[in-house]
This record gives sequence, C-alpha cells and structure tokens, in this order.
Amino acid sequence: MARGARQTPSHKTPSPEERPMRIPDAKLAEVWDRGFTVVEGFLDAETLGAAQDALWEIYPRPEDYFANPGAHPKYARSQFAGLRLFPYPSWALNRVPVYPDLIDAAERFLQTREIDCYKIELWAKYSGAIDYDQHHHRDYENHTIVVPRADQTMPQMTCFILLSDVTELDGPTKAVPLDRTRDIPLGVTQTKMGEFFEDEVAATGPAGSILIYKTDVFHRGSNFGAPGRSRFVMPVDFKPRGWRWQGKLAWPDHTGQPGWKEAMVNMTPRQRDLFGWPPPGDPYWNAQTLADVAVRYPGIDLAPYGARQATREPA
Repeated sequence: MARGARQTPSHKTPSPEERPMRIPDAKLAEVWDRGFTVVEGFLDAETLGAAQDALWEIYPRPEDYFANPGAHPKYARSQFAGLRLFPYPSWALNRVPVYPDLIDAAERFLQTREIDCYKIELWAKYSGAIDYDQHHHRDYENHTIVVPRADQTMPQMTCFILLSDVTELDGPTKAVPLDRTRDIPLGVTQTKMGEFFEDEVAATGPAGSILIYKTDVFHRGSNFGAPGRSRFVMPVDFKPRGWRWQGKLAWPDHTGQPGWKEAMVNMTPRQRDLFGWPPPGDPYWNAQTLADVAVRYPGIDLAPYGARQATREPA
C-alpha cells in the first residue's frame, strides 16, 4: 500500500492519552522565537481517523492513484492542483479547523479572543505527479497587502495539520529558523533557490501532528524522496479581528458550497464566530433575523442568540 493517510482508522473512544493535547506555552513561544514549531499528537484518534476516512470523498486513495496515475491528470498540472477550499462534503473534515484546542492555541498566540479564521484548505500531493520543490518564501505575500511588523505586533498564525504521516520522504514543509534570516528585510518575500537549504528544518511528524509558523518565516514545499508516497494536510490560518489589511478568503463567497450549511449547523457559537457569524448578544439579532436565519439553516440551534435578544426586546 502506498504511504499516506491510513485506510482503516479506529473509531473507538479515545483513551486519556489519545485525547487532544493543549499546545504548551513553550511550543507557542518557540513560534515567536524560532518562527515555527511541530506538535505531535495534536488531534485525538477519533477526530483524525474520521477526517482521514473523509479524504476519499475528495481525493483518490493513494493505492488507487498509483495504480493508474494517468487517470488523475489534474495533479500533474500544478503544485497546487491538490488544493481544495473549505467547506467540505463531510463534517468529519469541517470540524478539524474549529478543533477546540486549535482555537485555544490561536487565542493564546494572538493574545486575544477576538480572532478570525481567514483561510482553510485541504492539500493532497502524490509523488511523481509533479516536482513539488519550491524556493524559500514568506507566506505573508498573499496574507496581507502590506508587510508584518518587526516588533511582532499584529501577528498572524498559520498552521498545517498533518492528516497523513509525513517523513523526510513525504515532501515535508521545510522551514528556516528566524535567526538565520534576521538580516533579510521583511519586504523580501523569496530567496534564491537553494540559498538556505543547509539551514532548513523538515517539519515531519505522524498523522495528527500540527506545524505552526509565522507568515514572516522562510519556508518551502519539498519534493518526495521516493515513489509511491503521498501527503495530505489541512492548512488553517488565524488573525486578530479588525486588521483589514490581513486576510485571504471571504467566507460569504463560500456559503453556497456543499457542506457549508451542515458545518454552521453543527458548530458552536464560538466556532461560528471565527467566520464572522454575529455572536450572542450582538445587535444584529432580533425576531426577524432569528426566524430567517433558521429558514436558511434548517436544524440550527439559535437559542444562544435568541435568549439574550429576548432580554432586550420584551414582548
């Protein structure tokens, strides 16, 4: 079987040691100091297994792809041909970017509860489809219309959640520690090919790990080291609310996609808030909006929004 996301994950109730890990403060401090960190065991076993199963609603299983790569020509067109934007057909995937411990990490890293989830993607790669090697680059170029501040205020938090095992052979993201590039002005977004290959660190880890990095850290995609390999990751990005020069996706443009309504119905008020949904107590909520949002999203629990609205507008 080709290496990639496992095909027969367990869906048993996770034991205490399998349950989600709150990302330690020391790991978030490493992102500030080094530019990136990898945390293994981030997703619990049930969440990971269900997400892996749901991948095959979108992508060919590795063994199917490698049995006949010619049947899947799209993956040879671009390094980014395997990208799919949120939402997805399955709640098993849609719940991953709003994983409670991910929200917690973003709040602590950005030092506020007022945060936006501004990008969610799935990314599949298959060895031999195309050359995945890249220059080292800074992601901020398409995450803000200006540049990051050197004093690290107004930051953004970018993540890759690994949905398959990623070894040195599986095209890992490779990042350059900040102390190797501090002399490069922040206005520079790309280096010469190979310039920092000797300094880069491969972000490897078992499925369920998370790579967290800053948008000003130089990093790159790398090619596979062996045939028959595959890689599946979910990039998820957060920013402090209110900085209008930052962002990437406009969520209202995605509301017509399959999976959006189910995702909003299944989320908690805190999770919906990440997409710009009006929170409980917001002046947006009144009898009319409660009724019509319920029509648009059948089955949604609007009690948290209506309870506070009722205290402002007594009958």
